[in-house]
Amino acid sequence: MNDEPNKKRVFLDMDNVLADFASGMEKAGPELLSRYKPDEVPGIFALMDPMPGAIDAVERLVKKYDVFILSTAPWNNPSAWSDKLEWVKKYFGEVLFKRLIISHRKDLLKGDYLVDDRGKNGTTEFEGEWIEFGSKRFPDWNAVLDYLDV
Repeated sequence: MNDEPNKKRVFLDMDNVLADFASGMEKAGPELLSRYKPDEVPGIFALMDPMPGAIDAVERLVKKYDVFILSTAPWNNPSAWSDKLEWVKKYFGEVLFKRLIISHRKDLLKGDYLVDDRGKNGTTEFEGEWIEFGSKRFPDWNAVLDYLDV
């Protein structure tokens, strides 16, 4: 059952959909990047800037849809889980911070749409429609918002 009856449910991935992973790597600096795999750099998930259009897109989506963030956090980066929560609080505050779900099995969640840039962690098996962010059909937030009619 949806939290908001009569609204379709949309899940939004974080990395390279809402949050710009490359911006976090730039801020982490070469010394940390030389010691860790990119997604295992301590604190990297809190350093990211929002993707272009992401904040406006969320503000528009929550008016029409039941919106959640559905992200995966690397097992070998203990700070990733809390960093992702802090990032959501910083950029979306009360709107989404209690709507963050961390899962390595996105196919286990029930919803109508999943906006995600990669077909991993259950994305391709998701029961609703996978909107492949960054693809030719959905290259940016404008294309996603047009498709979702917001």
